[in-house]
This record gives sequence, C-alpha cells and structure tokens, in this order.
Amino acid sequence: MRILVLSQHFWPESFRINDVVRQLASAGHHVEVLTGQPNYPGGTIFDGFSAWSSGTTDWQGVALHRVPLVPRGRASALRLVANYLSFIASAATIGAWRLRGRGFDVILVYATSPLLQAIAAVVLARLKRAALVTWVQDLWPESLQVTGYVRSPRLLALVAIVVRWIYVRNTMLLVPSPAFEPSVRALAPPGLPIAWHPNPGDAADAGPVASEDPALTLDDTLFNVVFAGNLGIAQALDSVLDAAERLRDDTPELRLVLVGSGQRSTWLAEQVDARRLPNVQLAGRFAPEQMAGIYAQAQALLVSLKADPAMALTVPSKVQSYLAAGRPIVAALDGEGARLVVEAGAGLACRAGDGAALADTLRRMHALPESARAAMGVAGRIRYLRDYAPERLTPQLIGHLEEAVRRQGGPAVATAAGAAQRGERRQ
Repeated sequence: MRILVLSQHFWPESFRINDVVRQLASAGHHVEVLTGQPNYPGGTIFDGFSAWSSGTTDWQGVALHRVPLVPRGRASALRLVANYLSFIASAATIGAWRLRGRGFDVILVYATSPLLQAIAAVVLARLKRAALVTWVQDLWPESLQVTGYVRSPRLLALVAIVVRWIYVRNTMLLVPSPAFEPSVRALAPPGLPIAWHPNPGDAADAGPVASEDPALTLDDTLFNVVFAGNLGIAQALDSVLDAAERLRDDTPELRLVLVGSGQRSTWLAEQVDARRLPNVQLAGRFAPEQMAGIYAQAQALLVSLKADPAMALTVPSKVQSYLAAGRPIVAALDGEGARLVVEAGAGLACRAGDGAALADTLRRMHALPESARAAMGVAGRIRYLRDYAPERLTPQLIGHLEEAVRRQGGPAVATAAGAAQRGERRQ
C-alpha cells in the first residue's frame, strides 16, 4: 500500500505515531508523512526548524513533508487556536501542493487534539481519491469541555457538527479504547466501520533494562515514583501536589519525580516552591530513547488524569510505556485506565483527581515488599507483550488500512496496488 500519514505532531516531537510510521515502513509499505513544524510541548519551534518554512526531507527512509504553522506559545488560548487552524490551512493547501503527483491508497490521520486536523485529510483524500481512516485519540467536543478551553454549549454543539462532518467523510474510524466507541458512534454515520486499535507502547521504552549511564540519575536512597509525559491541565497535577503535601512529613523517603514539560511547567515550579515540597523533583524533559534508563531506576511509575466522564474513557498512552518498562504502576485514574492496570495485576489504582486517595495509594505501594512490586512489574510487562507491543499491533493496523482500501476502491484496488508497485503515480 501507499500510505500517507497526516499528523500535526511528529518527530522530533515525542508521539506514538513516530514508531507506528517506522513499523509500517519496515513492513514493506510505502509511507509518507505530512506534519507541521515541531513545537510541542514547549510552544516554541525546535532548534533547526522554522515556523514559516515548508519542505520535504528523508526520515529513516520515509518522505517527511512539513508545512508552516503558528507556534503554540505558552498559556494562551488564542495562540493555541491559531496553532490548530494554521496547521489545518497549511496542510490542506501547501501540503496538497507538496504532495502533487504523489498517489496514495489510504490516508491515516493520527488525530490527537484537535480532531479538526482531519479536515485537511478530507481535502487530500478527495484530491487523491484515497481511502480515509482517522485514528481518534481524543474525544471531541468532550475534551474541549474537560480542559476548560470551551465552555459555551453553543460552541460545543458547533464543534460536534464539524466532527460529524469529518466522520461522515471517513472510510473507517479507529479508536484506542473500546470505551471510546459509544461517543464516536453517536456522531458517526450508521454503518461506518469503527475498529478498536490501541496505541502501541513506544519501542524506545520497550524493555526493563537499566542503562549504564542514564540521562537522569535518581537518588537510590529514596523511594522514587516517576511521572513522565505532558505536564498539562488534563493530568490533574494539583492532586499530585496535594498528595505530596500529605506525604511530606509522614513518608519523607518517598519522592515524586516529574519528568516532562508542558503548559503547567511554570505553575508547578511555583507551587513546589510555595508549598515547600522537597519531596517533588521537577526533572525536565528527556528524549524518548532516554526514558527506559529513568524508568528502570524507579520504584513505581505514576499516571494521573482529571476526574471527568470523558477522561474515564481514556487510557493514557504512557500506560503502555509503563507496562513495557516492567515497573509497578500507581494509576490515579477512573474508568478504562484504572481497569487496565488492575486487571493486568500491574499496580494499584485510586480515584482520579483525589490527592488524599493518591497519597494513601502511594503509601500502600511503598509498604509492599519488593517481591510484590517486582511481580506487578512482570505482570505489566507480560500484558504489554501480549496486547501493546508494536510488532503485534502493526499487522492489525495494516489489516484495518487494507480493509479501508477495499471499501473505498472495491475490485479496482488490486489493479491500483499493482500500478503503484510498478512505480506509476496517480493524482
């Protein structure tokens, strides 16, 4: 197959789609990527890139097409909207120009927020006469309401209309959690295939092996609980600090190590200082390939989300990386995420957004014998290998894409595939 992946975020930004693209290309398919200029999560364009440039480069044998966008900036809703809309406009226009003369059987949208980026894919799918598959990563309009960016019922209803418009124009939808399906189905047209396809673990995290020279060295005299990833509103970091306050005096040897960056980085630093929390370490951001060495030093790994019905349907992608690392997990989650951790025997769970409950759960994890925590890590690793290893999920994704191509092209698909193999291109 000739596959175009559209994702606003891509390498060197750290997202699961990076490894998905690598795996698809390794499986022998022709893969190209259309993306923006990297600026997540810090909000400024990465060194070596320019916000207003466009171009095509080679990334591990994959043609990588970049289009201009407005950087996210810091803590500005207006800048965030400009970031989203500029990518949609650039991908649909400059992206279409960059892809001229290139034919594709299917376009795969890695639909992190905003889902609206799929509008550009709708345009491209029509130009290329390609099947369109959107891999829904966030529920819209629910996620807008949860994060507080949009509170107006009328505006949320308008977003729902746009989402419905997008879904109608897809050949197939993929959801990362079975719990997503009812919400997606409510806005999708009758009969549109919706398949469960979980996010894989990141191959860079896929091994409980300690590095001889880790990028971050944790104090081995302490009980280190590592939180890794985006430091944003959805992660309920206020409850994490509440838990730290409760643990500061009675369990001083337990340290919360927050690895990452995001919208709340500055706020976190201010709060750690104001609340006098020596048991919270803000470690900064590290490359994905450096995380396995950090995880290996942790006594436990922490994941948290806000308490909200929409968030309860979500399994944060860091859970798969935590399972891969083979370390016990503390899940301050409701719903699907907590269920996965507990059913796998990979750790302990408590209510989302509840600092007191999180403090109690961290105390329970600390009190367990090392053998019990090790058993949790082994159980999590087994679950990862069974359900989330990229080499297991890639054939399933290829099957979904092939099914979408069949639905889009019917009997002509085989002919089109043969033409692509002969090097012919179709617009």
